[in-house]
Amino acid sequence: MPELPEVEVTRLGLLPHLLGRKVTAVLSSGKRLRLPMPVQLLEERICDGTVTAVDRRAKYLLIRMDNASVLVVHLGMTGRLGLFPDTAAKAAHDHLCLRLDSGLELRFNDARRFGSIMVWPGEEAARLEEDFSQSQGVEPFSPDFTTATLARLAGQRRQPVKLFLMDARLISGIGNIYANETLFAVGIHPFTPAGSLNAAQWQRIADCAVAILKRAIAAGGSTISDFIGSSGQPGHFQLQLAVYGRKDQPCMLCGQKISRENLGGRATFFCSHCQPLP
Repeated sequence: MPELPEVEVTRLGLLPHLLGRKVTAVLSSGKRLRLPMPVQLLEERICDGTVTAVDRRAKYLLIRMDNASVLVVHLGMTGRLGLFPDTAAKAAHDHLCLRLDSGLELRFNDARRFGSIMVWPGEEAARLEEDFSQSQGVEPFSPDFTTATLARLAGQRRQPVKLFLMDARLISGIGNIYANETLFAVGIHPFTPAGSLNAAQWQRIADCAVAILKRAIAAGGSTISDFIGSSGQPGHFQLQLAVYGRKDQPCMLCGQKISRENLGGRATFFCSHCQPLP
């Protein structure tokens, strides 16, 4: 699943091509995604509108229109947004196409159809966005992502720290890949109870998480299975991964084999020597 860096890479790739562009037509496959396709709202609120901003909240892209309506896109497991000439043949699994006045089309492709498309009408957008934002956790790049905030959210939780970092209701966008990499960087075992960490450990987690996410964005994200950025190019951060996907390979620090276990139904990678379980 695309995580925060992959969604941010997509946003940055779309930004110069969407700002100030008018949507001249909306085409839909008619197939249901994770949510029903809001065809009527797309035609009424997005078609004939001009894009004024492309923002991100958590793992969602918010494409803002000049009528105050917002197109909200979640990539799901296999979704991706790409820009193509309007003369280019449609691909299998293209479920939404926004034709632009530049001669390009913004196409949402999703083979497994776990992504979603929503429209917040202009007169309701502010309220809907506030409700949505309150349901999402603190942004790693926001001023609120601090030692104090993480310690407060953790409280006395017995929840493993890796699951804590991945809980989107608490922290937005740190998915499985980057939770693994962050905990290795700070030398904390992923099964460690979140409530047992001290302020110094939370400070290291906050600093390393932000640094790793920024490095991933600079590298175009991680292409583990099928993530492709809006440019059509895969990311390269997987070449820098220290533990994720490296079961039985030597640890880059100590040489001991990387371990893999399941935690909360997700593959969890760590070095038992560099990340001892307290």
